[in-house]
Amino acid sequence: MKIALVQTHMSDSVDANLAHALEAMRTAAQSGAELIVFPEVQLSPFFPQYPGRDASRYAMRLDGPEARALQNECARLGVWASPNLYIERDGKRFDTSLLIDDRGRLVGTQEMIHIAQAEKFYEQDYYAPGDRGFQVFDTPMGRIAIVVCFDRHYPESIRTQALRGADLVLVPTANTTAEPAEMFDWEIKVQAFQNSVAVAMCNRCGVEGNMEFSGRSLVCGPNGETIAQAGAYDELLLADVDLGAVPAVRAGRPYTQLRRPDVYA
Repeated sequence: MKIALVQTHMSDSVDANLAHALEAMRTAAQSGAELIVFPEVQLSPFFPQYPGRDASRYAMRLDGPEARALQNECARLGVWASPNLYIERDGKRFDTSLLIDDRGRLVGTQEMIHIAQAEKFYEQDYYAPGDRGFQVFDTPMGRIAIVVCFDRHYPESIRTQALRGADLVLVPTANTTAEPAEMFDWEIKVQAFQNSVAVAMCNRCGVEGNMEFSGRSLVCGPNGETIAQAGAYDELLLADVDLGAVPAVRAGRPYTQLRRPDVYA
């Protein structure tokens, strides 16, 4: 399958960010992409860099106009997409990735489960922890899962998705140049290798306030090999990923099958 990672900068305007996302979808579809992946909170500036502000103007609903526009574009183009939005439901707000099919139907959602609270990542001021666990979605392309940004730092996240049969794990992120970029690359590659799963990490880029996002979006295969990696600026990263090979790789490297959870802490 061919996937497209939309590595991009964000403005303060939801409408402008949405228009840019729809344009990127059209370009990706023209390039043959079957699945289009976006960075974390793609329709707003990265407001969690500031503690305790009012971010209500960026809160959206799954049945709202922004999600509907993305679904309609999927249907029009005949592509799958995984956008990441600031979603409000049941009186709480979540960092939420959607999976939309090529008919524009919402297949499911994945919320960030571990919520950071650190300098420039005051996320507990804005996000509730996801309460629906980790999800794996059956698609004609293979079994697809999502691990949202900070969740990837917990080995249990990608491991859980692999144990549930994921062939591909999508990771929308907001990594900055102040963070250890090479370490973050290896973190993804090693987890792909240890879990025999393909991983696609899509990052923001550009400067917002006091943060500079690093780009370097990455696609790696189930042997931990780099399939494609972006640079530091706006880029549509295209990659061919053979999801059909994942089960054979997992069967030939039985790391997950030989686990001993009875002796783990």
